Amino acid sequence: MSDNQLIKLRKEKLAKIRELGIDPYPIKSERTHKVDAVLCDKDSWVESEEEVVLAGRLVAMRRQGRVGFGNIEDDSGRIQLFVSQKETGEENYELFKLCDSGDFVSAKGRLFYTNMGEYSLRVKEITLLSKNMRPIPAVKEKIVDGKSVRYDEFSDIELRYRKRYLDLLLNPEHRKVFETRSKIISAIRRFLDERGYVEVETPILQPLYGGANARPFITHHNTLDVDLYLRIAVELYLKRLIVGGFERVYEIGKNFRNEGMDRTHNPEFTMLEFYEAYSDLDGMMDMAEEMISHLARDIIGKDSFHYNGHDVILTQGFRRAGMHELVEEHLGMDVLNEDESILRKFLEDRKIEIPPGSGKGRLISIIYEEFVEEKLIQPTFVCDFPKEISPLAKSKPDNPLLADRFELVMAGGEFANAFSELNDPMDQRMRLEAQAKLKAMGDIEANVVDEDFLEALEYGMPPMGGLGIGIDRLIMLLTENDSIKEVILFPQMKPDN
Repeated sequence: MSDNQLIKLRKEKLAKIRELGIDPYPIKSERTHKVDAVLCDKDSWVESEEEVVLAGRLVAMRRQGRVGFGNIEDDSGRIQLFVSQKETGEENYELFKLCDSGDFVSAKGRLFYTNMGEYSLRVKEITLLSKNMRPIPAVKEKIVDGKSVRYDEFSDIELRYRKRYLDLLLNPEHRKVFETRSKIISAIRRFLDERGYVEVETPILQPLYGGANARPFITHHNTLDVDLYLRIAVELYLKRLIVGGFERVYEIGKNFRNEGMDRTHNPEFTMLEFYEAYSDLDGMMDMAEEMISHLARDIIGKDSFHYNGHDVILTQGFRRAGMHELVEEHLGMDVLNEDESILRKFLEDRKIEIPPGSGKGRLISIIYEEFVEEKLIQPTFVCDFPKEISPLAKSKPDNPLLADRFELVMAGGEFANAFSELNDPMDQRMRLEAQAKLKAMGDIEANVVDEDFLEALEYGMPPMGGLGIGIDRLIMLLTENDSIKEVILFPQMKPDN
């Protein structure tokens, strides 16, 4: 029978239910217990003969005359229903006959064992809570090399993302990923709260965008008649709060970047940023290492994760190395002492695009990103970034061409970015003005000059460390998923034509 025929049949059943004077979509349920509560200590439930009301979705049904069976499932478990006209009465059993797999129902009754020894609820009364109008796709499985493989229509990855509600319904292991995501984010909050950080909320709609090199989404405020930007980062607002007297702040929220999509990028994504006055880059390394190791060990329960084709070990003791050191280690190039023209030719010979206005520092970073980063498998704090590409970070005291900055790289990709934050307002102005010149030359991702932020710095900002972590990528690693779409409930998709 086709889906259209099944939908027509269910509409007919819905009409019959209404004719019986029954509301197929009542306001509430009188549920007394979740399924897992009655699955514990089964013999005691049977002996007590206590009447319970369970509620959930019917996931299987079969009827033989005046007796029927069904499985009811909520988010805690599943149990069999035994429904007989003798127990329910003719009118209520008629309602049961009009139910379909996929309907939400509540069932009142007592627990018992059937003649076949099946622990079940002997139903005294069934109540329809929500009539299902579309048949739920059947999950088909087959055994391949000793493993169960699903091959129903929801093995189609694109369809799973577009109809996530059915994906979650049919694939409990995918639902588990998002339950784990929730636990991880809650654990991050606890970790920071316990260390005296204050969670704050800063604007998503901003008159200027900054705090990262990225293209923004633009919208328009009709009343004010001004263009606004969806934030690309929260950094500059959190720094304003440090100026205002907070010493430890953090925010977990959505950022938006109008850029490409791939297995690690979604235009709407979740970021954690935190800032601590009187700390520095070393303090941020210690915090990142401690937090990530804690999440692996205490929340997930292991320290080795298979991700992006590699086994990544998250025990404390992450490597710390300079970008130039890593380039020399992997390519044999002493980039800090090499002539800029040689670096430029190295990239041009390999057809690597060089953004307009790029100096030696940008060239070094491109060489690192193109040829070294993907080789860093175990957790590595990549330090000593070129100052040229780090306009918000302090310069290294022993080398003013380098910034006191790191990125945490694992399995060949970036997971975190941190600075000893620049608090010299005159130096910051010069850096942002240099960025504005790059933007005028065609670098669409360069920072803009934020006069309000610069004014805030002039009131004085203490030395501090700041760290940003991509929550989605971290969850990809901790749940061993290689695509960001697997850890975002409703990822951005191209139009379905």
